[in-house]
Amino acid sequence: MTEKTRNAPPRAGALMEALRGLGYSTAAALADIVDNSISAGAGEVRIAFTWNGADSRITVLDDGRGMSESELEVAMRLGGKSPLDLRAPDDLGRFGMGLKTASFSQCRRLTVASRKDGGSIACLRWDLDEIAARTDDAWVLFENPAKGSEHHLDLLHGTGRGTLVLWEVPDRIVTAGYTANDFADLIDNVETRLAMVFHRMIQGPRPRFKLFLNGRAVVPWDPFMSGHPAKPWNSPVARADAAFGSVEVECHVLPHRDRLSSDEHVYAGGPEGWTAQQGFYVYRNQRLLLAGGWLGLGQGRAWNREEAHRLARIRLDIPNSADSEWKIDIRKSTARPPVSLRPWLTKLAEDTRERARRVFAFRGAPAPGPGGSPIEQAWRTDHSRSGVRYRIDEKHPAVSAVIEGSGPMLPMVKAMLRVIEETVPVQRIWLDTAENKETPRTGFAGEPPETVIEVLNTLFEDMIGRRGMSHEAAKRSLAATDPFQNYPDIVAALPDDPKNVGE
Repeated sequence: MTEKTRNAPPRAGALMEALRGLGYSTAAALADIVDNSISAGAGEVRIAFTWNGADSRITVLDDGRGMSESELEVAMRLGGKSPLDLRAPDDLGRFGMGLKTASFSQCRRLTVASRKDGGSIACLRWDLDEIAARTDDAWVLFENPAKGSEHHLDLLHGTGRGTLVLWEVPDRIVTAGYTANDFADLIDNVETRLAMVFHRMIQGPRPRFKLFLNGRAVVPWDPFMSGHPAKPWNSPVARADAAFGSVEVECHVLPHRDRLSSDEHVYAGGPEGWTAQQGFYVYRNQRLLLAGGWLGLGQGRAWNREEAHRLARIRLDIPNSADSEWKIDIRKSTARPPVSLRPWLTKLAEDTRERARRVFAFRGAPAPGPGGSPIEQAWRTDHSRSGVRYRIDEKHPAVSAVIEGSGPMLPMVKAMLRVIEETVPVQRIWLDTAENKETPRTGFAGEPPETVIEVLNTLFEDMIGRRGMSHEAAKRSLAATDPFQNYPDIVAALPDDPKNVGE
C-alpha cells in the first residue's frame, strides 16, 4: 500500500517575513556577506554606506571569482546548499542561508550582481514588497535591479570579475526618527565589530584580504594585545584531537590598566568593555564566531563574567567540520563545546582565570622585584575558617616608619590602623566597581609626578636618617615597594641628599 503524502511548500511571503526575525545586528549581517566574499577568494572587500533617509543603501563589493548566472541562482535560493554537504576546509558558510537571512534582517530588497572571468553581469533580486503584493504567494526571484537602481551596478563595470551585494529599503535600520547622525554611529559600530571579527585575516604584512568601509581601510582589533611589552603571560598552544578534527587553544592574560596608557586601556577594552570581553574567543578558519564568555563552563555552576577575571582571554580555533558538534547557529554567534572537550577546556580556563585574578588583585605587579625580591604590599590578605580579612602590613616602609617613630603614641597609632582595617569599605568598592565597570584608581594613577616625589622624599629621608640605610639600599627597597615599583625612574633619580628631591 502506497503511503499517502501531501506537498506542503511554505508560503513565500510569510516565511520570508519570519526569517527577518533571526536577530542579526547590522554588523553581524555584513560579516555574513563578507564571509561569502572571502570564500570566493576576494583580495579586497569594499563596504559602502550611503545615507538618503528611507532610501539609504548599503553595498558590498568584492573582487572574488564571481558567479555565472546558474551559480548566482543557486546562491540566491533559500537552502541552496545543505549544511550536510562536504565543504572546502576554508569555506566560511554552512547553512546556505546566510546571504539571504542576513540581508532580509536589514532590508526589504536584496540585489546581487556578479561577473565571472570577464563575462557578462548576472543579476538577481529578492523584493519582499513585490512578493507580498502578489496573490499567488509564489517564490519569485526577479532578474535585474529594481527600476531606478540600475546605476548601482556601475561598480562592477570595468572589473574583470567580482560580486556586488546591494541592500535597499533598509526598514530595519532606518526606522521612525532615525537621523543621519544615527547612521554615522551605525557605521562606527560596524567598523569596530568587523575589525574584531576579521582581525586575524586583515592584520600583518600579508593579510588574507583587505577590508574597506566607506573607502577607509578597517584597522584590525587584536583582543590578545599580541606583542605588547607589558603583557604578563600567554600559554603555549594546546591541541586536542576529536572525531571532527583538531582544536587549538592559546590562553592569554592581558596587562593590568596600571601598565597601559589611557588610550591603550580604552582601545584594548573592545566593543563591549573589559568585563564583557573576557573569556573564550572562538574562531573557525581564523574568522571570529564568538567574542568573550565562558561557554557555559565552570565547576558546579557556569562561570559568569566577573571583574576579577577581566584580563583573561582565550583563543580557541575549531575546524569548519566541527559546526554540528559545537552547535554553531545560523548567525555564527553561539557555540557550545562538545561534552568530550569540556573537562580539558575547563582546566585550561581555570588556570587562566586564576592567573588573571592574581594580576588583577596585585594591580599588575605580581612579579618579583629587583634581584627576585618580593614586592612589599601595604595590605595583606588573611584567610581563616571564619572568612577573609584585610590587614595593613606593618612591614611596609611607610607603615613601619610611623610605628617605629611613634614613641608614646604607639597605642594610638595601633588603634588607628585597626580601625582602618575594620572599616575597609569592601561592599562600597565592589558596588562602585560593578556600576562603573572600572576598578577605583590607586597607585597614584592620574596623579602628577610631584605627588609621588613628595611621598618618596619623606620615606627616603626616614630610611637614610632614622634607619641608617645607605642610599642604594634605600632605593632598592623603595623599588620593591608597592606602589613605587611602578615609578622606577623616579626612584632611581632620588638624590643622595633627600632634602634636594624635586629641585
